[in-house]
Amino acid sequence: MLSFAEQIASALSLKAEQVQAVIDLLNEGNTIPFIARYRKEAHGSLDDQTIRQIADKLESIRNLEARREEIRNLIEKAGVMNDEIKAAIDAAATLSSLEDIYRPYRPKRRTRASAAKEKGLEPLADEILAQHRKSPEPAVLAEAYVDAEKGVNNVEEAVAGAMDIIAEKISDDADMRKELRDEMTENGILTSEGTTEETSVYSQYYDFRQSVKTISGYRVLAINRGEKEKFLKVAITSDPVRAQRILYKKYVRKNNSLCCGTVSAAADDAYTRLIQPALEREIRSDLTDKASEAAIKVFGMNLRELLLAPPVKGKVTVGLDPGYRTGCKTAVVSATGQVLATTVLYLTHGEARAEQSAAELMRLIRKYHVELIAIGNGTASKETEIFTSNLLKREKLTGTVHYMVVSEAGASVYSASELAASEYPELDLTLRSAVSIAHRLQDPLAELVKIDPKAIGIGQYQHDMPPKRLSDTLDGVVEDCVNSVGVDLNTASPSLLKNVAGITPAIAKNIVAYREENGAFTSRAELKKVPKLGPKAYEQCAGFLRVPESSNVLDNTAVHPESYPAAAGLLEFCGYDPKHLQAKGYSDLRERLASAGGEKKAAESMGIGVPTLHDIVEELLKPGRDPRDEIPVHEIHSDILDIKDLKPGMEFTGTVRNIVDFGAFVDIGVHQDGLVHITQISRQFVRHPSDVLHVGQIVKVWVLTVDVDRGRIGLTMKGPLQ
Repeated sequence: MLSFAEQIASALSLKAEQVQAVIDLLNEGNTIPFIARYRKEAHGSLDDQTIRQIADKLESIRNLEARREEIRNLIEKAGVMNDEIKAAIDAAATLSSLEDIYRPYRPKRRTRASAAKEKGLEPLADEILAQHRKSPEPAVLAEAYVDAEKGVNNVEEAVAGAMDIIAEKISDDADMRKELRDEMTENGILTSEGTTEETSVYSQYYDFRQSVKTISGYRVLAINRGEKEKFLKVAITSDPVRAQRILYKKYVRKNNSLCCGTVSAAADDAYTRLIQPALEREIRSDLTDKASEAAIKVFGMNLRELLLAPPVKGKVTVGLDPGYRTGCKTAVVSATGQVLATTVLYLTHGEARAEQSAAELMRLIRKYHVELIAIGNGTASKETEIFTSNLLKREKLTGTVHYMVVSEAGASVYSASELAASEYPELDLTLRSAVSIAHRLQDPLAELVKIDPKAIGIGQYQHDMPPKRLSDTLDGVVEDCVNSVGVDLNTASPSLLKNVAGITPAIAKNIVAYREENGAFTSRAELKKVPKLGPKAYEQCAGFLRVPESSNVLDNTAVHPESYPAAAGLLEFCGYDPKHLQAKGYSDLRERLASAGGEKKAAESMGIGVPTLHDIVEELLKPGRDPRDEIPVHEIHSDILDIKDLKPGMEFTGTVRNIVDFGAFVDIGVHQDGLVHITQISRQFVRHPSDVLHVGQIVKVWVLTVDVDRGRIGLTMKGPLQ
């Protein structure tokens, strides 16, 4: 039998020794970000996502092995274990095949077959199933089993009971179930029909048929939800003739026995009453699991893009949370994220109020030297965008003050949370959302980690996903993003710190408490003084925490403290004075390294691997660098306010807000996102929207269709309509 490492390596197309190295590191209690960044030599520079896949596969295999051992023990305790069953258990490659083996021995609730066995009809069932060529017809065999005291009042009842026993025996046949499952999976048709004539979002599934083998995951999830909401009746149909052929081939003998007809009828009953409904449930469950995994993967990918959106640092920012009746909630936030002022502007309450609001916004801009305005994309977003654009043009500030429309999904969830109340106890919850919108532009990662990813609006049927699996995946994405960017130890909130490798929520709170009591950290080493942050936690987290205030430049890089001697040796190897680290970096480091013999020679000299040395070089070139890029400028079309104003052929520059299996939703500034179907993304074949697009991307689109009644906008990226 293949080792765990060999099984995972085969599934992920990796080398077994790479996988084994990762397993060993995980078993030692190392975190995935730490393994990915600081143990590259051990596993061959696998990235964090691949290492996470290995960890997931490892957990699945361990769960399978645990169930294998459990079933083995249960069958042994039942006293029915033999070499054939043992071999079948050892060979089972999936959970469903294991459960099929265990099915005949699993304690059952009272069934028709168990009731028949209690009446002493099992020998009759065995005799009929044997189908001896010279056996009399079942009714004659059954005469000996008629016993009113046992509840068998006549021959018909005896034969019926025997057939129930035969049907259950056939149903419990593991090999038979596998063959029938494969047949249904290969040739089954998933159908759905409407339970009402009322128009709904599920109307397209009111008369729907598609092969089990080819149906898309998003359709499975949509149909599941439609069934849950009682709009749809769903089934999997398969060819009963094929199923009958499979059953008869094994159980009905062609020897003209008088018992063959009874066995045939029992086989038919086994399929229609026991096997087919169970297989339908299993296959639908498998379809849902696969669809959920695909949706979770896309959700995680969208979340990664959103969290790694480029920040706009060092700029005083105004956050605008648009609204009609309640006005536009406004917050001015300093370059370091502190709230400087809050107010409410009334942009849609008549010209006089709009002018007052314009004067107030200009006062704030001038008083606090505002350079950036963040506008939430919710209700009244377009009016707020036009108001802002016109004001900046009128005041001739278009080259000085910039604005950007940002997704406000989840802002209301955050503003009403205990975390927001603890951060801004003096602010009304409506104003907290304006602060959050400003922070999303200044540093999306630091702000969005405060919000449950499921509330950020970038998923596909996220509320139908297995909660633990979804949470584990999204938590992993957040962890990877936070650690890939790094965290400022002296400004990070507990919400951000708890996602750093090795730091628990309790340690995160202790770090902040230590900082508040003792002032800013002056070095990474000072972390060792934080209560409950032991050597292992320090090893895991130190490289991901930045201390810009430290006298040691390396404390503001991704170089791990364990590699500080190697970094000093590298500088000396290249002719620098390692005692005087340059805060601005070493721009000619690569040239000096090349002339001194190259990375391989330097790595050997330092006693480290080439991947680690390469990472040290990258960090020394630009200490304190942020891997996120510059933000693109957003464009507007001020003449379009509402979906009713849209016409096919109109051109827009929009922002990708969400990617799903069947396309991408793009914000074009009319409150309702438009859908670019996968077939409209490119003139070339697109396997999946994520191959071409990502959340936050600025794209040019043209209106394809407009359905005002249903609030749907169809967009294309193929070019202007002819």
